[in-house]
Amino acid sequence: MNPPVHRQSNNRAGMLYMTAACLIFAIQDGISRHLAEDISVYMIVMVRFWVYAALALIWAARRPGGFRTAVASAYPVMQILRAVFMIAEIVVIMFSFVKLGLIATHAVFVSYPLIIAALSVPILGEKVGWRRWLAIFVGFIGVLVIINPNEAVLSLWTLVPLAAATLFAIYSVLTRYVAAGDSAAVSFFWTGVFGAVIITPIAALHWEPIAVREAGWLALLCVLAMVGHWMLIKAYDAADASSVQPFAYLQFPFVSIVGLVVFGEALATNVIIGALIVVGAGLFTFWRERVRRRAALAQQAQEHNAG
Repeated sequence: MNPPVHRQSNNRAGMLYMTAACLIFAIQDGISRHLAEDISVYMIVMVRFWVYAALALIWAARRPGGFRTAVASAYPVMQILRAVFMIAEIVVIMFSFVKLGLIATHAVFVSYPLIIAALSVPILGEKVGWRRWLAIFVGFIGVLVIINPNEAVLSLWTLVPLAAATLFAIYSVLTRYVAAGDSAAVSFFWTGVFGAVIITPIAALHWEPIAVREAGWLALLCVLAMVGHWMLIKAYDAADASSVQPFAYLQFPFVSIVGLVVFGEALATNVIIGALIVVGAGLFTFWRERVRRRAALAQQAQEHNAG
């Protein structure tokens, strides 16, 4: 697999898109937890992607070039894989919301930028030095602090948020990969349409009626999910991953506020300590990435001047 050729970045725009995405995702997660307590998770995800796909189709039809332009991907296999990983991550994390709560889930899920740093080596062709590998190791020590494996009974549910983080990291890296050849509009179309195709037969096995009182919340969830992922796609399309990823940590304080205020959840001491370790390690990896990139640019400038 050849690494993509990176385009010129607009870091300020990428940071704003990522911050907006994190706020939207936090609100979305609160609604998801509420709905998942009464409705099948697969049904919720299916309805979300039906709306997503319908809007993607309408939007593509109205754009210059129509469906031919929307479906013209330089990375069709990668786009389908993005849809698969997105659906899997949503399903897994929604189960975790109900079982563990928003705060406990996101305290572990916040480790996904560290997983992105590790996956950037085989997928994006980036180089990760020993300092960043050490930071990744320290970050996962923080995850262990959150999970607290020394408890008398260690539930496998405590590992579910880590699985969700891994799935989302893969989705994020693939999003950055396809951004080298596909516009945000193309990624938006492929994710919505193929996501709906993938989840529908699975959800059909869990079909159940949806009460009227929940229909409004489900409609709002669909809108937020679509807008949030559009913002995420635009963030990676606009800027380098190392520039926007630190802002992804804003989702944890955002979602913690929702958990505390709306659902009456608590912040355990080990969760706070572990989350701080993970966030600190993640921020260090991004700082090292920026240092490495600046050094590389400086060296290229010197070689150009010497030539």
